[in-house]
Amino acid sequence: MRAAVLHRTGDETLDVVPVEMRSFGPGRVRVKMHVASLCHSDLSAMSGTIAHPAPFVPGHEGAGEVVEVGEGVTHVRPGDRVVVCWMPPCDRCASCKVGDGHLCRSGFAHLARPAFQYGETVVPGMMGAGTFAEETVIDASAAIPIPDDLPYDIAALIGCGVTTGIGAVLNTAKVRPGASVAVVGLGGVGASIVQGARVAGAAHILAVDPTPGRRARALDFGATEAVAPEELDAAARRLTGGFGFDYAFEAVGKTATLRAAYNATRPGGTVCLVGVGARTDVPDLDLAELVLSEKKLLPSFYGGSDVRRTYATIIDLWRAGRIDLESMITHRVPLEQVNEAVRQMHTGEALRTVVDIA
Repeated sequence: MRAAVLHRTGDETLDVVPVEMRSFGPGRVRVKMHVASLCHSDLSAMSGTIAHPAPFVPGHEGAGEVVEVGEGVTHVRPGDRVVVCWMPPCDRCASCKVGDGHLCRSGFAHLARPAFQYGETVVPGMMGAGTFAEETVIDASAAIPIPDDLPYDIAALIGCGVTTGIGAVLNTAKVRPGASVAVVGLGGVGASIVQGARVAGAAHILAVDPTPGRRARALDFGATEAVAPEELDAAARRLTGGFGFDYAFEAVGKTATLRAAYNATRPGGTVCLVGVGARTDVPDLDLAELVLSEKKLLPSFYGGSDVRRTYATIIDLWRAGRIDLESMITHRVPLEQVNEAVRQMHTGEALRTVVDIA
């Protein structure tokens, strides 16, 4: 079978090569991938912004069909349609027991069981997933069944970016109807935040991004206005009388954009940090302004709740026509052209590029 392998961190060029499967056994599931999609976190792992052992097979958004199940696996069987969950709750650890399944760190342990071998080299899948492959082997808990009416490409998006964005609005920030919202960064996660804010009933949704195409798409997804970053301050003064937005979401993962979101938020408002940045990128927020402004700084990881519940909510919203996931897919490429998907993401040309595998 074939998989896209990143040989060296920082290279950011993928090599589609024959690989062998590894680590199938008790508690494991072998999945024939139908669709994967490229998330900015894949690029961050490839560049080294997010620490990840290399070589590895990128891809943590994907959906496919169960081919084989190991001993002890009962919740799925061959032929079932599943979405790959890169950080599945284990239902046993302390975080899971207190209801914070999205903070379960069992997924990191999956890296210790690499799914691939390239020549003599053992290769893990990104976050234990590795969806840029014709097949992958994952922990059974990472195979989440999906309904028959959910297309594979839509399921792939729900596997990470859409869940992260909409979950940040509904689960973490809990945006109130009639609120004013600013969204800084309009990639796949930011566009999902815009849609979540619309579902939550926000009255004003300001979308902020340097890319004109992304700003235009944000208007289609429910933003009431879209501006370039240098226009944010003026827009905040005009729309809020200089008071600031009730909620501001940062979906980039940079200290500069976090500061912009913080400055745009009203006293007592909520700043929701969704973008994943580098450990060396330290915010310049001082203790005085944090206390005196009483702005709530809420990080949101993977949708801020048990991902299985958020998946189900998003599927219900999609079925009801309340969110548009089909338009999130702006480009499609076959596996052998995965480097084109990387280029499109880097240039801001693509919102989400789907890699058709099956």
